[in-house]
Amino acid sequence: MSTNKKKDYYEILGVSRNASTEEIKKAFRRLALKYHPDRNKSPEAEEKFKEIGEAYEVLSDPEKRRLYDMYGHAGLKGTTFTDFSSINLNDLLESIFGGFGGFGFGDIFDGIFGRRRPSSRYSRTAPRKGANIRYDLEITLEEAYKGVKKEIKVPHTETCIKCAGKGTAPGYEPEVCPSCNGTGQKQTVQRTLMGQIVTITDCKECRGTGRVIRKKCPECKGKGTVKIERKLEITIPKGVETGSKLKIRGQGEAGLYGGEPGDLYVIIHVKEHDTFKRENEYLYTEVPITFSQAVLGDTIDIKTLDGTTKLKIPPGTKSGSILRIEGKGMPRLRGGGYGDLFVKVDIEIPRHLNSKQKNLIKQLREVGL
Repeated sequence: MSTNKKKDYYEILGVSRNASTEEIKKAFRRLALKYHPDRNKSPEAEEKFKEIGEAYEVLSDPEKRRLYDMYGHAGLKGTTFTDFSSINLNDLLESIFGGFGGFGFGDIFDGIFGRRRPSSRYSRTAPRKGANIRYDLEITLEEAYKGVKKEIKVPHTETCIKCAGKGTAPGYEPEVCPSCNGTGQKQTVQRTLMGQIVTITDCKECRGTGRVIRKKCPECKGKGTVKIERKLEITIPKGVETGSKLKIRGQGEAGLYGGEPGDLYVIIHVKEHDTFKRENEYLYTEVPITFSQAVLGDTIDIKTLDGTTKLKIPPGTKSGSILRIEGKGMPRLRGGGYGDLFVKVDIEIPRHLNSKQKNLIKQLREVGL
């Protein structure tokens, strides 16, 4: 990288001059995800990432940072910087953040310049939990009100019983990959002016596992898992609403290398109702009333989700008034109890009157009504 008109390292990472080591790491991670060649293929991005890597290498090293703070770029004259862009993004971030092996910056430098890197505690064939599954389930408002049991069919993978997940035919075991000697990685050595550079990639023969299967299980064809459709009966609690999530442990995809299965997440969708509108634990509906009911008052039957209830219409009720019926809304999913039902009353104006009705209306008009 050119040393002419170098930018301030703190400015490159977007951190203050008194930023902590953790803040510097987080800034580098954010920029790496944006500019690393594995994510961004433009030539400008690669050059930008080399600049970011140089800034991180200096500011994450206490001694280099001290020299830089005292003398600027001149204090680092003659320093050879690591080309972070040549390192796989996942390996780079795992190295810095200790994602799997807990190794640090020195291990990256050793890997690039050919010195032996300490063995990682992370194994590519270590037990891994299976992936989670999402299942979308639609229910009615009545079912959400009362709670319901539903039988669902969930396609997912399970560990192959015939080979116990090994992928091998009966009587056989996975073998050490002869191409990588069980390491799961292949190294390519290149000599440059900077020294010996070692490029590490996943072994294509074993796909990075370090093991190969010569005789595949006839049931799972060497995968170690089989695809099945399982029937499950799940209990939907009363009070659920659209977006409610039910977690069913162990009913996701099969784990790898003896790992436990993932989980099943059932996402609830409540259908719209012809009569009621819902907002959380509250229900809303509309009913028509007659002119006489509005003027004189009355008690009418109102439909609810569990039958009917009585609603008292006070004398002099205006059209559009909203009346509350306590405890006739939806069950509260947490905390117990029920919400309320709100009833909007609309006075019906008859379009067709018989002669008797017309005479009565005229009499009302004559007395000022």
